[in-house]
Amino acid sequence: MQDLTKEQQILVAMRKTLTAIIKDVTPPPGLKHPLSAATIEDVRHCLALISARERELADEQGRITEKPYYTDEPPAAQVVPIAGLSKGRKPN
Repeated sequence: MQDLTKEQQILVAMRKTLTAIIKDVTPPPGLKHPLSAATIEDVRHCLALISARERELADEQGRITEKPYYTDEPPAAQVVPIAGLSKGRKPN
């Protein structure tokens, strides 16, 4: 985090704080959420703005940013075991 600009440090801190608040106030399934629908939408909007600005700054600096993904999303690459591969040679 040392190589980040002051603006980037602020954005990271804001994003982490907002997501921590969301985790703290999210009730177990079946219970009513303590935040109003408007407040939830405002938080979503703030996180989207933070994310967009972080992306803009990373693009300006030529840094590659990691795209978020869902844990149940299929991976883009598949692992192939090398034990089953051969060069066409028969063992001696």
